[in-house]
Amino acid sequence: MYQRIAAPIALRGCKLPPGIYPYIHDFLLSTISKVVRSATVCELIAVFTTYVTITTPIAMSNKLTASFKKLLGWHPKSFSGLILAGFLLASLPLILSLVYSAASINQLSKQNRQVVYKAERIAHFSRTLIEHAATMEHSVKLSSILADKSLLKNYYQSHEKFRDTLLNLYTLPLTSRQSQILQVIDASESAIFRDVTEISQPQKKSGQWHIDFSPLMDSTQAFLNHGDAPIEREVAAMQEMADQANRNIVWLLVGLIPFVIFLAFGFSILITRPIRQIDDAIRSMGNGNLSNSIRIDGPQDLQQLGDRLNWMRLRLLEIEDQKSTFLQHVSHELKTPLTSIREGANLLSEGIAGKLTVKQDKIAGILLTNSIQLQKRIEDLLNFSAIQHEKVALLNQTVALKTVLETVVRDQYLSITNKSLKIELLCPDLSMECDEQKLKIIVDNLLSNAIKYSPFGGLIKIRAATVDNTVRLDVVDFGPGIDTLDKGKIFEAFYQGRKAPQSHIRGTGLGLSIAREYTLAHGGTIELAEHQEGTCFRVIFPLNHITATE
Repeated sequence: MYQRIAAPIALRGCKLPPGIYPYIHDFLLSTISKVVRSATVCELIAVFTTYVTITTPIAMSNKLTASFKKLLGWHPKSFSGLILAGFLLASLPLILSLVYSAASINQLSKQNRQVVYKAERIAHFSRTLIEHAATMEHSVKLSSILADKSLLKNYYQSHEKFRDTLLNLYTLPLTSRQSQILQVIDASESAIFRDVTEISQPQKKSGQWHIDFSPLMDSTQAFLNHGDAPIEREVAAMQEMADQANRNIVWLLVGLIPFVIFLAFGFSILITRPIRQIDDAIRSMGNGNLSNSIRIDGPQDLQQLGDRLNWMRLRLLEIEDQKSTFLQHVSHELKTPLTSIREGANLLSEGIAGKLTVKQDKIAGILLTNSIQLQKRIEDLLNFSAIQHEKVALLNQTVALKTVLETVVRDQYLSITNKSLKIELLCPDLSMECDEQKLKIIVDNLLSNAIKYSPFGGLIKIRAATVDNTVRLDVVDFGPGIDTLDKGKIFEAFYQGRKAPQSHIRGTGLGLSIAREYTLAHGGTIELAEHQEGTCFRVIFPLNHITATE
């Protein structure tokens, strides 16, 4: 039984690695379960003591781990609290270094005062010794000359003061040399005191006697001359202490400055990270990206601000859905009666309902032209709504580019003839793998834009060619051109240029935006090319969508 619990008991005084404690904990539990039924009271007490000793570090380790995890997940309740915490933590090491420096300076100042005080006491007592020794010598000589023992009273008084001064000097920190001199002084004065005491006995007859004070006087003078030695020693010790304090402060600063920089850098990240997240969220919403949820990591007030931004994002999504639904419904509701108006105007123009006069034919032509333009605006709204809500899907097929261009020009015949425009079409025989309907919309929107800005009787050039493994399509008009301030915005949805012509039906500003989206879906690019006069829009498709036909 003892052998089973001897090993755990032996562990109580050992310092073990932290990682081994869980294994010992499991071993102790299994040991206790085996021996608890047959162990004695002493053995049970020993096992229990060992169990408490071993499991205490485990509990403390678990508490430290939990506290550390809690500290890592801590966020102050406000942004100002985070800034204040960062300032305090960053300034705390510097404050500690200042406190240490102040304590070191105070200690040096105290040491300096003690050195000055001790030096002054030693010098004072040295001079006092010489004065008392001279008084004693004078009293003894006077008593000898006058043969009057009563005059030795001054000697005894000076002797008592001399002894008090010696005792005070023994309490001060002296050098070994000064201690030796002080012992010589003590011995000399004691010898003189014995001689004087013997002379002053009543049985001794009065008369002249000689007592040598020269050893005492020389010793006291030597002690006075060595009075600077303690000062020099204390000054050297104080200098060493000052140098050590200076080194400690330098090393403290060397260690604290990088630590403070690290703290400042860490708190700058903690402070700027939620601000950067808010900025990114606002930019993302400003760019129309409302699909990603907004979450801000940081103080509680900034987290609440992130929740408000996320609520705004959801609200904008809801409003966007309502807008798109409204556009779809209105567009469909307008498209049906507008189609009937267009067909009716076409029948009138063709004379199906009877021959029209010149004025009536002109009015019917106006109705037909404007109905076609309105129908195109409605189709632009429908296409834009579809682009906004889903990725552009392509139904690729082999298409003859020249045929598409001729079809679009033919569809725009009325608009071209109304302004007496001339169309110059230059296109080689090219076959493209593309979505024919969307390619027609691209060309139709560019041609409509050229017709809109061309002057009466002007020229429009449509040119297509293969250049550097791409096909390049240019649509050029000779109108007023595009204002410099508008060049960066012409492909934005609903944007109307500064030089837009006045007409009965104003454009939606969606044509170029839809053309760009459909071009990008085909892997191409659309841009405003440099041109001396008017405007030139250039569409470039990659070669992998093109097949040249000889």
